[in-house]
Amino acid sequence: MTPLPDCFCPVDGTRVPTDSLAWCCPVCRGPLDLDFAPTPATLKSLTGRVNSLWRYTECLPLPAPSVSLGEGRTPLVPLREGVTAKLDFLMPTLSFKDRGAVMLAELALRLRPRRVVADSSGNAGTAVAAYCARARLSCTVYVPEGTSAKKLEQIAAHGARLEMVAGDREATAWAARKAADEEGTFYASHVFNPYFLHGTKTYVHEVWEELGGRLPEVLVVPVGNGTLLLGAALAVAELHAAGLIDRRPALYAVQSAAVAPLARAWHDGADDLVGVTPAAPTFAEGIAIPRPPRARQILRAARESGGTFLTVTEDQIRHAQTDLASQGLYVESTGAACWAAAREGALGPRTAVIPLCGAGLKSGPATPAT
Repeated sequence: MTPLPDCFCPVDGTRVPTDSLAWCCPVCRGPLDLDFAPTPATLKSLTGRVNSLWRYTECLPLPAPSVSLGEGRTPLVPLREGVTAKLDFLMPTLSFKDRGAVMLAELALRLRPRRVVADSSGNAGTAVAAYCARARLSCTVYVPEGTSAKKLEQIAAHGARLEMVAGDREATAWAARKAADEEGTFYASHVFNPYFLHGTKTYVHEVWEELGGRLPEVLVVPVGNGTLLLGAALAVAELHAAGLIDRRPALYAVQSAAVAPLARAWHDGADDLVGVTPAAPTFAEGIAIPRPPRARQILRAARESGGTFLTVTEDQIRHAQTDLASQGLYVESTGAACWAAAREGALGPRTAVIPLCGAGLKSGPATPAT
């Protein structure tokens, strides 16, 4: 069996063997990164490969999948001149989180824990539950009260145990981390575990391939915990280092104005979070994260790309969801946030790709009654 690359702490350099069940840095308790610098395949060599994200095998830290559901390879559809949407809601569990969840399930299969735990506002929990079901792994998903009933239904349908946590998304994360410290537990964290990021980066590898070996001027991504943005930064770095792109696209991060700790730090010129951002109601529940653990990395990645942070109001999110539906694309309100920013002219004349991350059936329309 191919040895796994080690993890390390990006803050203090502490190394953690991947074949352990440690989920965070034992010194600072922060998230981990992966000691892995692959070289992607050329465009021509991808011809005829498997029609899933596993076609980018050179760039994935886990070879030979056994629990794949055919995730990845979602289509690009034009929205207006210069702006294209990638339909990542057309995944097995109807959200982009499948990209990272399949990596976590594959890793857990190798480590053979007694149980898997995850925390989520819905989509990540659904994806982890589905792939754990595929892998025949016992799974418990911690979710905040108020999570969409349809998302709860999805998680339960895959056989995962649901733990409802009184409080917000952050309280849910703390409950899951406490459980993750128990012996024999694998924490399938889409925030702390770097394998998840190496799954989400395939989003950009697909864009690059589908656009004939190039990337748009701007990659627009919704940001809560930042897993898609950080995955995008990894892919861009890999493609650029291999000489497969000659310029790096700017990363535009979108947050809900109701919960925008990273946008606030960005506009204050800070390298980390500034002050305390209270949890607040927002249609974009999937990115309503008051204190993202990878905040410094997210801000640095956006800055190094020449990107920026944008915020959108509840009305803008609602109108964007309705507008997408009128074009035949019914996505959940969190997934409409990027189009909310793009349709307001925030991108200027530059070419851009935006992700539509989750299906509208997961949470319904963004209305004042929601």
